[in-house]
Amino acid sequence: MAQVGGLVMLQPEVGGSRENFFFAGVDKVRFRKPVIAGDTLVMRMNLVKLQKRFGIAKMEGKAYVGGEVVCEGEFLMAMGSS
Repeated sequence: MAQVGGLVMLQPEVGGSRENFFFAGVDKVRFRKPVIAGDTLVMRMNLVKLQKRFGIAKMEGKAYVGGEVVCEGEFLMAMGSS
């Protein structure tokens, strides 16, 4: 889900940029059900807060299998230079 969050941050519609974003932290992660081989995993990330001044983005993410939440959590991304 952190990789999906990084892709979201590249989108100009959400205020993202072409800068590098790095995974900085995770909080409140819950694994609800096991995911087994053959399951189709759908991941959704929502931008909660973007602090451009500090280069920090907070996101909430959920992973679904068959419409049921199997994992959820909060993710922190940090903008870095290349």
